[in-house]
Amino acid sequence: MAKEIMDGIIEIDTLLGGWEHLTAGYVITGDAPVLIETGSQTSLGTLLDGLSSIGLGPGDLAGVAVTHIHLDHAGAVGDVAKAFPNATVYVHPNGARHLVDPSRLVNSAAMVYGDMLDELYGRLEPTDAARIKVLEDHEKIKVSSNRQLEAIDSPGHAKHHLGFFDANTGVIFSGDAIGVLIPELGVLRPATPPPDFDLELVISSIDKFGSYKPAGIAMAHYGFFKEADDLLARGKDVVNRWTHVAEKAFNEKRDIEQALQEAFSSDTDGLDPVLVDRFDTLNSIHTNAGGMKRWLEVRSHQGHSHS
Repeated sequence: MAKEIMDGIIEIDTLLGGWEHLTAGYVITGDAPVLIETGSQTSLGTLLDGLSSIGLGPGDLAGVAVTHIHLDHAGAVGDVAKAFPNATVYVHPNGARHLVDPSRLVNSAAMVYGDMLDELYGRLEPTDAARIKVLEDHEKIKVSSNRQLEAIDSPGHAKHHLGFFDANTGVIFSGDAIGVLIPELGVLRPATPPPDFDLELVISSIDKFGSYKPAGIAMAHYGFFKEADDLLARGKDVVNRWTHVAEKAFNEKRDIEQALQEAFSSDTDGLDPVLVDRFDTLNSIHTNAGGMKRWLEVRSHQGHSHS
């Protein structure tokens, strides 16, 4: 399940739910190898097998970096930290306390997912605070004497979201900042869950990625895309179109989820229903509607409402 996508970048399919091409982790190889994204706790075995298949044993991994602390990206952090005792865990300043004490994060996830939480994602084991290094915007992780990963503060999907830039290849690891794209479906959806979604921040984060002139983008969901400019433009277009529909429904006091379903559920018409079902599980119109509704409500309380 591990393959080299660019010089010194290895993609590992962490097989969320046993499903291919849904959740990816990436290893940057070098003197001090770094894993970006652990995947969920349920994917731990798959991830460890992938790391071992590229020769990374318990003493070899130097860093674990998460783009943000949602369970499909960081759910295995506590377990991976135990399995690789020398690894430093890198996280956004707003995410660190949740890795040390995951109870609030797990409780809120349990409210969203119910029984599916343990089946699909698992929980999140605490990480020793001494192992955690908070990354500020533009701070760098050293992988080798001639290779560093630069953190890019990129809120909008979540307020604890980081992208990572590898100057050696020009690749940006975008987490969920651009959205979710399952390669076999080819449909890009925005990722706008509650409580942090903010349209202006999503757009500015995508523009910030663009300012790096990336040569490629490695998405958590899912895979490596060489046409970086196209993908960034698509990400902005899609989130603008969805929020336009949501805002219109909100202003007309109509149901936002229903409006989004009417506007966008046909995007997946005629595609493999099994894959569409997985897409919906990972990134549903329901969850996106919830995030947009909250954003619109917060904004209207602040007196920003405009049609």
